[in-house]
Amino acid sequence: MSTTTAVFAGTFDPVTNGHVDLVLRARRLFPRVIVSVVRGTDTLFDEAERIALLTEALAEIDGLVIEGFTGLVVEQARRHGAAALVRGMRSFQDWDYETQMAFANRGLADEIDTVFLPPSPGMTNISSSLVREVASLGGDVSGWVPPHVGRALQAKLQG
Repeated sequence: MSTTTAVFAGTFDPVTNGHVDLVLRARRLFPRVIVSVVRGTDTLFDEAERIALLTEALAEIDGLVIEGFTGLVVEQARRHGAAALVRGMRSFQDWDYETQMAFANRGLADEIDTVFLPPSPGMTNISSSLVREVASLGGDVSGWVPPHVGRALQAKLQG
């Protein structure tokens, strides 16, 4: 296990500016970050599309691996020798859910810690589900997602 590797897992459906911010900040803490895209979920974008959108959004950040995975996130962390899981914490509701998950993950793999990062100012209310809902109703999400993601959302929702 390496203290230099962390896993940041999620559906990233779609990737938001909040996700990009968390990856940047995680990368400052860990020389290597594995951005792990959950497979097999009911998503707007398929796995390949989500990985492509993430790859473009994170292209200028070195020390990253972006890949899909199935199963337990602690097993994904073990596969990469990671010492930590990185999780965003936007609200009290996130705190409740994320601490439950951290305790469960710690019970499954006590050698892997969870690192919680609060959002940067202006990113508190950004979530993928909000982005999808607003975009599906024709709203402007350009302040919440990278430009290429906004274009992909528009194309997906119009097609």
